[in-house]
Amino acid sequence: MASYDVRVRTSAPREAVFALIADATSWPNWALPVIRQGSWLREGDPAPGGVGAIRRLGMTWYGAREEILEYDPPHYLAYTILSRMPFRDYRAIVSVDRDGTGSRITWAGAFEPRIPGTGRLLSWLLRRLMGAMAGGLARYAETTTEGVAT
Repeated sequence: MASYDVRVRTSAPREAVFALIADATSWPNWALPVIRQGSWLREGDPAPGGVGAIRRLGMTWYGAREEILEYDPPHYLAYTILSRMPFRDYRAIVSVDRDGTGSRITWAGAFEPRIPGTGRLLSWLLRRLMGAMAGGLARYAETTTEGVAT
């Protein structure tokens, strides 16, 4: 198994951060340039983004399908990628913890590379990608109040 782990601090309250990470439609606001479109393919419990939800995130012409496996607002969600990728058995956890007057975002994932020997490269790529998205989430959440832009 290969893995990555990124941690980012924000002055935004965890409720606002979690509201953004849990809403597929908000991702294009903070996860550019990678995520230009976000939608729900199936609602979960609770609706829309709870356990069992399937979201589509990506570009207009290509999007990854992700299923929500665990959902504990405003602290934690776990997901897997259903679309074919250069890895399999992917599972990621995004947690948002109080950190002083703000929050700490932890985005961690583990996976099995499809091509032996590529785990270190894929871990590095995913660490950079998820780090950039977590940074964008942190900055955007600072401009919002409970997930609503101000």
